[in-house]
Amino acid sequence: MGAFRVVLITASTDKAPELSRALVENRLAGCVNIVERVKSTYWWKGEIRNDSESLLIVNTTTKKVESLIKFVKQSHEYEVPEVISMTIAEGNPDYLDWLDQETAG
Repeated sequence: MGAFRVVLITASTDKAPELSRALVENRLAGCVNIVERVKSTYWWKGEIRNDSESLLIVNTTTKKVESLIKFVKQSHEYEVPEVISMTIAEGNPDYLDWLDQETAG
């Protein structure tokens, strides 16, 4: 079993399903959950913005994170997409084995 990651990505609600599917189709993720409505408050170009977005919770392996970030930067609609990776310390071994197999392709 390899090392695993959860990656958080925000996207517009209309583009999130497309990005989610592309990540799975390209074997950059074994599973992507979409939280359809989150409210984001952030600085952008000198102004505070408040937007409704979707949050993608991406399950992947450590070895795929660099390629995943590159893919998101190339295909995402945002100029500077949020892509944050966190290490999974523990989990269901059966699920992690499945995740490793599904991202190996």
